Amino acid sequence: MRRDVIHSLLVANRGEIACRIFRTCRDLGITTVAVYSDADADALHVREADLAVRLPGSAPADTYLRGDLVVAAALAAGADAVHPGYGFLSENAAFAAAVQDAGLTWVGPPVKAIELMASKTRAKELMAGAGVPLLAPVDPATAGPDDLPLLLKAASGGGGRGMRIVRELASLPGELLAAAAEAASAFGDGEVFAEPYVERGRHVEVQVMADAYDTVWALGTRDCSLQRRHQKVIEEAPAPGLEEALRTRLHDAAVAAARAVGYRGAGTVEFLVSAEGRPYFLEMNTRLQVEHPVTEAVFGVDLVALQLRVAEEEPLPAPVPPPASGHAVEARLYAEDPARDWQPQTGALLTLEVPDGPGLRLDTGYVGGDTIGVHYDPMLAKVIAHAPTRTEAVRLLAGALERARIHGPVTNRALLVRSLRHPDFVAARLDTGFYDRHLADLTTPGAGDPATAALAAALAEAVRATGTPGPAPTRFGAWRNVPSQPQAKRYRSEPDGAEHEVAYRTPRTGTPEPYDAPGVRVLAATPDRVTLELDGVTRHFKLRRDRDRLYVDTAGASYTFTALPRFTDPATQTDPGSLLAPMPGTVVRLAEGLAPGVAVEAGQPLIWLEAMKMEHRILAPASGTLTALHAAPGHQVEVGALLAVVQEDPDVTPVTASAPVPEENA
Repeated sequence: MRRDVIHSLLVANRGEIACRIFRTCRDLGITTVAVYSDADADALHVREADLAVRLPGSAPADTYLRGDLVVAAALAAGADAVHPGYGFLSENAAFAAAVQDAGLTWVGPPVKAIELMASKTRAKELMAGAGVPLLAPVDPATAGPDDLPLLLKAASGGGGRGMRIVRELASLPGELLAAAAEAASAFGDGEVFAEPYVERGRHVEVQVMADAYDTVWALGTRDCSLQRRHQKVIEEAPAPGLEEALRTRLHDAAVAAARAVGYRGAGTVEFLVSAEGRPYFLEMNTRLQVEHPVTEAVFGVDLVALQLRVAEEEPLPAPVPPPASGHAVEARLYAEDPARDWQPQTGALLTLEVPDGPGLRLDTGYVGGDTIGVHYDPMLAKVIAHAPTRTEAVRLLAGALERARIHGPVTNRALLVRSLRHPDFVAARLDTGFYDRHLADLTTPGAGDPATAALAAALAEAVRATGTPGPAPTRFGAWRNVPSQPQAKRYRSEPDGAEHEVAYRTPRTGTPEPYDAPGVRVLAATPDRVTLELDGVTRHFKLRRDRDRLYVDTAGASYTFTALPRFTDPATQTDPGSLLAPMPGTVVRLAEGLAPGVAVEAGQPLIWLEAMKMEHRILAPASGTLTALHAAPGHQVEVGALLAVVQEDPDVTPVTASAPVPEENA
């Protein structure tokens, strides 16, 4: 018997996925209910929902991972259905059962299907019986040189947590301990398994959608090979360069996997495709995927609307999916610094403006003025481009990212643009080792012109200081400058730390002009826009100031500068060799035997911090002796906190540290 239609839906999630689901609900006339932690009290998904229910606390374990509180929130708000989004409780069978036990409609697959696919080890056994191609598992206890390299993976969960590549047998015991500790911390289950690591493999997946009437759609392929820390960065549909026979095999295997567990709703079957074109089953994600928009663009469907339709026990609109059209590419915009081990960034997001136009889509949980906190994933937005061909879609996406205005914490925007334009990506030479090979080149300073951008910043600041164009003297702090004489300003560009000194003067005309800069002419200057003629070419610079930071956007490049004082403040100096916390977080463990007086080696991991759903290693800056240690497991630290001090001494011979011993709560 057909259930009642859904009138009010609670989304058991946050950020961009909650906002994206709300968008479909508004189109369908469904009332939306948000849940939020104290850290998310003013988040965009809360502001966009019709109703919202507080989950007291900030940490995920106290809020979004509390299924009992989420169910109670749905009942309190009068919702009649729950959508889990992705992450958090989206693949938790007990939560799905609790939703249904409360008399609510579960917008997801059957509980049994979630249970069967929850453990990667059990899922592989089931897929073997369904004829889905698999990699043979390896017993770590008996692994030998011929089994290398190995990939260690957490049996529960995903997102790269608990995953390690092992290339030497000597490191296997330590990596097993570390992988188990991370898996236990992230998923509450320390089980890990090993399988062969496929060099230069591609991550290719198939979107499936199934109803209760034996219809299973295979909605094409997606390539998600560009990954950092085993988490996807750029995805596209269809996966380029696959032979038709391989596509058919992937589609058939995905449908067989869905049928083997009696699947309903949206799910994704993930495969590793070797360089020789052999596919191997990785896992089935029993939920919507982050990268689902590229499939929506190519097939012209709304996967969330189809999820709701299936949850209402309606059949899919047709026995076969609609035809595919064109190509779509998605880039994940993260608040992180790729050049510094992908360190997440926090703080005020002053501006987030991405060009709008035909073929472009923005899915985000932030707007300018929001704050990026420390508790959750650092993804700011997904930018999606759809065009008739792959070449056009890639060009459209790269151009949109390049023209975006993003002010605040460091992001991976420049990396995304360079990745999309890299010769290997353009030629569809894709594999999961892309960033292992190319990251250094992709994060080196580009061919832009930061010196001219710094000049534009100084000219805009000069106009701002005078208030209006004119001959009035310019003031910087306590200094009075004679406007007709050359003035100097110093800036440090972020995040590379390069310093730029520019000189200008303000003649009686009132418009500041560069000093000793042949070939440069000022055409216009205001506090937020400067137009320069450079060797006959006119260039425009848009500016925004936030305290001592200036953001400069121009065609093809964006710059962030910190204005430097005329004299250095001694209070800002730190001792050489100081290890400072790069972000707020929790110390989860230390290298074994780490204590003052211990010899360490340059680049040796000393301290592990957990923040924004990832573990971050604090490395020894040089070989020498640890002279101070202020960190201990369990300590909460703020950004810039002094963790330890290493006194450099290249003649010191460090004792080789074994793998860290997992802490009880690591």
